[in-house]
Amino acid sequence: MKITTLCYISSGERTLMLHRTKKENDENAGKWVGIGGKLEAGESPEDCLVREVFEETGLTLESYAFRGIVTFVSDTWGTEYMCLYTAEVSDERVSECSEGDLVWVENHRLDSLPMWEGDRVFFDLLKKGRPFFSLKLVYEGESLRSVWIDGEEVSRTDA
Repeated sequence: MKITTLCYISSGERTLMLHRTKKENDENAGKWVGIGGKLEAGESPEDCLVREVFEETGLTLESYAFRGIVTFVSDTWGTEYMCLYTAEVSDERVSECSEGDLVWVENHRLDSLPMWEGDRVFFDLLKKGRPFFSLKLVYEGESLRSVWIDGEEVSRTDA
């Protein structure tokens, strides 16, 4: 089991996405994801968020919003508990990232990027402005098998 953070950082009508292309043995290889990583000993989720965003992008977050808890259950990768955040920045200058390529993507293009099916579910909840939520995503391999929002199983097409 691991505990992680993930942040979708926006600037106007664009969102900073990480195309995971550089890390070895990467469960996210080839996918587009937000910015984040694993909590270290003694860190709060907020400590981890600020550290990971700075390490991966060079950005210093001054404000952010805790949007949800995502539980990933995978027969391949185990269980992960992820604290999901959003943030706004005005300065789009980012540094090189050792895990992949950082790209500011126009929001209308986000749906066309290769990403985990479950990421589309929580990304859609964020776009709809849903208040704080608990999301459980159950995977077999790379296939999303079930989706639970706030303890209720929902059809993947209704999520």
